Amino acid sequence: MAFFVALLLRMQFRRRRLQERFGPEYDRKLQESENRRQAERELADREKRYDELEIRPLEPAKRDQYAADWQRVQERFVDTPDAALTDAHRVVVLVMRERGYPTEGYEQQLSDLSVAHARTLEHYRAAHDIHTRTGGDATTEDLRRAMVHYRAVFTDLLGNDTDHIRADHTPRDQARSDDDDLRRSDQVLPNQARSDEDNRRAQHRGGATDATR
Repeated sequence: MAFFVALLLRMQFRRRRLQERFGPEYDRKLQESENRRQAERELADREKRYDELEIRPLEPAKRDQYAADWQRVQERFVDTPDAALTDAHRVVVLVMRERGYPTEGYEQQLSDLSVAHARTLEHYRAAHDIHTRTGGDATTEDLRRAMVHYRAVFTDLLGNDTDHIRADHTPRDQARSDDDDLRRSDQVLPNQARSDEDNRRAQHRGGATDATR
């Protein structure tokens, strides 16, 4: 009886640890799998693979270099959003490689990143989905949102001496901050559109008044 109680407690501890480590990725994998046991086994396998990788923080000089690269990408977005999004993807992948993550395939990237960067993994999925539609049906607004998603992943990977985004922000805080950025952008764009429309109407009224004089 004591053996089964100990086994049950061990399973509960393992489940709680996986939930805390993988966060929303745990729930996602649970939905995709036939049962909880299969999902937890796969997540545990991800941990084993991650432990075999030589993941390392960026050297300060490299961190500054990539931060400067990212700043140039954001500035380029104003004139060439499609090209800037492609560059954003490239910079993110370069940082992955620099830190020791294999970059041979998208699905493997997701699997490896999920162990230490699960909180920003949905940002990477969303950005990748839009990036694959670049040149197709992706609108400028879609591209803008993809840049915000890539920025969340980039900032998380850039790190410091840990896998946190900044010393005073956890990945959960960053995800919330990025969601706030999206909401603010969604508010600003319609307001700007209304402002532009009001200006056009005012100019039209002014032109009509001049014509009647």
